[in-house]
Parts: sequence; C-alpha cells; structure tokens
Amino acid sequence: MTAVQLVEVGPRDGLQNEDAVLSVDDKIELITRSVASGATRIEAVSFVNPKRVPQMAGAEEVMAGVPRDGSVSYIGLVLNRRGLDRALAAGVDEVNVVVVATEEFSRRNQGCSVDEAVAAAHDIITDARTAGVPGTVTIAASFGCPFSGEVDPVRVGELVARIAECAPAEIALADTIGVGVPAQVRRLAELATRNAPNIPQRWHFHNTRNTGYANALTALETGAQALDASIGGFGGCPFAPAATGNIASEDLIYALDRSGVETGVSMDVLVDAATWLGSALGKDVPGFLGRAGGFPPR
Repeated sequence: MTAVQLVEVGPRDGLQNEDAVLSVDDKIELITRSVASGATRIEAVSFVNPKRVPQMAGAEEVMAGVPRDGSVSYIGLVLNRRGLDRALAAGVDEVNVVVVATEEFSRRNQGCSVDEAVAAAHDIITDARTAGVPGTVTIAASFGCPFSGEVDPVRVGELVARIAECAPAEIALADTIGVGVPAQVRRLAELATRNAPNIPQRWHFHNTRNTGYANALTALETGAQALDASIGGFGGCPFAPAATGNIASEDLIYALDRSGVETGVSMDVLVDAATWLGSALGKDVPGFLGRAGGFPPR
C-alpha cells in the first residue's frame, strides 16, 4: 500500500491570516485535536514578530502546553537567528525556514532579498542541526507570485540546488497563492529530484482555484513523502493578496483513504476539529467535509 505523511499546518498557516486571534488555550486545543486525529507532524507555532503577525503571538506558551508523549514532531517556523533561539528554547522538534522564490514577495514577506533568505536558511539549518534539531526549508511562491506573476520552474530548481547545499532534512515546494496545476507539479518534481536527489520532498498546496487536491494527488504520484494540509481548509498568507485557504486536511484524507493511500489519520476526527475551529473563528468552514459534517452527511 502506498503511504504518505500528513503535515498538519492548521495551527500555524491555518491561523496566521484569520481576523480572529485565538487564545493560547484555543491554539493548544486545536493542536490537541490534531494529535487525536493521528497526525504525527504538526506545524504548531511561528517564531515571528507578533507585531507583524499578531495571530502567532504566544508561541512559547503554546509549546509549553501541547501534548508530549513522544509520538508527535512539533514544527516551529523560524525566519532568523532570533527565531531559531526562541524555537530551540521552546522545545520544538523541527524548525522550518521559508525562502520565497521571487524578489518582491521575499522583501514583502521577510524584508530581505532571495539571496539573503537563502543565506539565512543555510545558517539556521546548520545551527539547528548542531543543536540536534532537524531543519526543513519551504520554497514559497514556487508556482506563481502575487506581485511578479509566473515563476520560471528552472529558477525554482536552481533554488532547490542552492538550498540542498546545507543538507536540510526536507525541501517543501509551496503553491502559496493557489495557481498551480498538475503539469507544474510534475515539472517541479522532476527538477527537485534532479537537483536534490537525496532530499525528501514535501508539498504545500492552496485550493484558491480548485486545483489543490489534484495537485496533491499528482505530487503523491511523483514521489512526495509528505503533504501539508490545514484543518477545515483555513489559511493563507497575510503578505499575499487573495491567498485563500490551504487544502483541507479532512478532504485530503478522504481522497487518500479512498485511493488506498495509508496516512494513519482519522478523517472523522478532523471533521469534528474543523467544525470546532470554524466555531472558534466565528466563520464558515471552507473545506467541503468540514462544512457538510463528514461523509456520508450526518
């Protein structure tokens, strides 16, 4: 049986673009529900300046309250050395660094050039490894940029090669604004495999134009070892206009389960979590199953 790992990103990417700011207790509740679903990798927090992303405030308090039985790897997003120091002190199991594929988006998202972001990623991955914590790198806007438009896949492939030099535990290719189609997934997978043949690939899709799930299944066919998804389909980037929600974890698990792909994650628990999260945020659930109450309808 084919298997793939779900990386639950709801507690970080799912919340960072929402108007409502959840309490620390509610963030811990969301993570606890993610653990109960069977997810073994959870992007729990972001160690960014809360003045820029207030939804991510309280990262240390969240990490202090999450379930700790050794079965889950908690990921913290970091963008600089200060973020890494905070993440290590908070006891994350992994760190994830973002490098944006285009110059304008990189400066708007992180306040630095792409070259500066690559250099920072190298330093963070190396220092995290020295501290005994694996580090991964996400290449954002790999499929398209809200400011520069189309992104040349060859450029993304070159970034993969540069990032591979610091030997991260994983490289993720992200469709940050949901413009990708399966043909692009195949092309980027080919380039990533060629330029970083020994580094596992993770993929991150948004369903802005209703292609996210087709892209995820295509990535699986090309050898993806992990797929990001967000409970309820919530999420987006606060620095990318109209970057609507991630693919919904429960909808992705539905497609994978019925395709004979092993994940170890319970769709029903995710559906309940999506309903709870929609209520906590005071808005409708974007994902289909979370909105419909599961399958078959209850």
